[in-house]
Amino acid sequence: MLTTGKAILDVANEHNFAVPAFNISDWAMFKGIVEISEETNAPLIVAIHPDEVAHIGRDMIAGIIERSHRSSVPIAIHWDHGGTYEQVLQAVQYGFTSVMIDASMKPFDDNLAITKKVVDSAHVLGVSVEGELGTIGGNDTYAEGGSDTIIYTDPDDAVTYVKQTGVDSLAIAIGTFHGFYPAHLKPELKLDLLKEIKGRVGIPLVLHGGSGNPDDEIREAARIGINKINISTDIKVAYHNKMREVLGNDPKTREPNAIQPACIAAMNEVAAQKIELFGAAGKASLY
Repeated sequence: MLTTGKAILDVANEHNFAVPAFNISDWAMFKGIVEISEETNAPLIVAIHPDEVAHIGRDMIAGIIERSHRSSVPIAIHWDHGGTYEQVLQAVQYGFTSVMIDASMKPFDDNLAITKKVVDSAHVLGVSVEGELGTIGGNDTYAEGGSDTIIYTDPDDAVTYVKQTGVDSLAIAIGTFHGFYPAHLKPELKLDLLKEIKGRVGIPLVLHGGSGNPDDEIREAARIGINKINISTDIKVAYHNKMREVLGNDPKTREPNAIQPACIAAMNEVAAQKIELFGAAGKASLY
């Protein structure tokens, strides 16, 4: 069943677990992610970055919406890291039920103003909104600033931002990276900072990144306040590494139905582990 990000995350917030937001880049990935979510009876957020939207095209979004309506678990379709108000309007026109406006690299007042404008428009149309405060490090095109720098979220700013914008969820910076965690840095989540922010704002909190962070920290973060965790690198690495292996074994292999099943299986093995780690397995029964 297709629903909104808010409808999914409010339940996760109430019951102290995190919903995986899996970034997909083609139909096989999407199909596989829905199937493993149904198999584990877990709510799902299908995250699609503007770069991925440009790759798959608007017509595939219609197919994603149709399949989501027929799902046995709740699904939200989420526009990941929208950079402008105009992009968010495009997402709404395409049929997304959840949007992120990422103005985290702008000065605080500008971030607040842009986010409020998005919220005011999206809420009228029944679309959920995620904002972001602080900057997450990264070494890929999704990164805020594309550097090793993490600017941790300030709890006072979070209170002001949530109150004045009315966002449904908030992505915070507590020690994660987009892409692979840099080898010269030690991955470590500031769980005390998470507890403080959660205690003061109350709304669902979001963790971007997480590749390289210890499982025990991720599990604890989901238990004490994170309600949505974005997963992109880990499932894509599993999917495409298996594809390289399959293609390398026989240079004459060319048919997708001979190549992709093993890739989907490898991806879903990782996805199932994340679903369990986040505490989301079986939670579709709560909706």
